[in-house]
Amino acid sequence: MKPISDHIKFNLKILFVGFNPSIRSSETGHHFANPNNRFWTILHKAGLTPRKYTTNEDYLLLDLGYGLTNIVTRPTKTAQEITKEEYKKGQEELRHKIEVFKPKIICFVGKGVYQEYSGRKEVPWGVQSHALVDGTTEFVAPSSSGLVRMRIEEIVDIYSQLPRLIM
Repeated sequence: MKPISDHIKFNLKILFVGFNPSIRSSETGHHFANPNNRFWTILHKAGLTPRKYTTNEDYLLLDLGYGLTNIVTRPTKTAQEITKEEYKKGQEELRHKIEVFKPKIICFVGKGVYQEYSGRKEVPWGVQSHALVDGTTEFVAPSSSGLVRMRIEEIVDIYSQLPRLIM
């Protein structure tokens, strides 16, 4: 399985950060490609995109000022397969990307992603009180995986805070 490319550029409004690519994402070369993943639906329902984009259009988010990356580049079936060493390396690489590209908001797509990045155990949804990189806002949102037990309306409600933050 091969990693997928980041969609990133300088001064993004939001950089979305997932755990790592799924097997389906590795096969297609696109982010959030698993058919059970609700990422594209959530972005649209939360008012972040003017329509529901498809996985194959992931690169078009750059036109809206949004980017996509992962904390770990190795594709796996589940996040449980990621090693501590991969998380440590990924945390360092992600922090470097944030320092270089300077996105306004870093949206962690899953509480566990943020916990691995920050080392913090207690993490509320939404804006975090202290960002690891000055000049950025860290935002924690639920994972968009179909395995998440939250109702989609609850997830959309959390993501709906993002448009207000980028105004």
